Amino acid sequence: MNLVEEIKSNGIVAVIRGASKENIIPIAKALSSGGVKTLEITVETPGVLQAIELLRKNFSDDIIVGAGTVLDSETARSAIMAGAKFIFSPTVNIETIKIAKRYGVVSIPGALTPTEILTAYENGADFIKVFPANVFGPSYLKDIHGPLPHIPLMPTGGVNLENIADFIKSGAVAAGIGSSLVNTKRDISNEYLVELEQKASAYTKAFKEAKILTNVK
Repeated sequence: MNLVEEIKSNGIVAVIRGASKENIIPIAKALSSGGVKTLEITVETPGVLQAIELLRKNFSDDIIVGAGTVLDSETARSAIMAGAKFIFSPTVNIETIKIAKRYGVVSIPGALTPTEILTAYENGADFIKVFPANVFGPSYLKDIHGPLPHIPLMPTGGVNLENIADFIKSGAVAAGIGSSLVNTKRDISNEYLVELEQKASAYTKAFKEAKILTNVK
């Protein structure tokens, strides 16, 4: 299974913003134990490159680690050199897509309009991060998926346990989940890590159940 198919199979991308080098490993362990195997570390996080390196060293290929909020090709290259296997962006930057493809990593730019989505895909994006997904909701994704069924859509921003099934049924192949899954502003205690594992398990279950229902249809 290649990396794109692995990310589709995993279904949930945990967006981790503001984690430290000290707590990134326990956070990743809790997520992985709950079934969330794709982790995005946002690049404005202090020490992000060291965090990516730590995760790659400690988990090898057990989880897929990428960089998020990547706005330019230079930042993308630095993250890739640190071990990032995918590049997540909030916008469509063609040079960032190109650098990801040059180094053989997965490109996931953010787009919202049909023109942005098609432009990103035609320039080599592997997935399109429909962002912010909560602005128009699952029905918008369904409308986009209709004329563009060949483009893998990954809604991010406002996706939670209450609406993830609707997004999957509307054509999403995966979903990016932020603070509703990982909230680094809280104390990263043992109690929190147990709760995080339970949340990860709940998201994984919700995704798989929605995929089964979608495939049945």
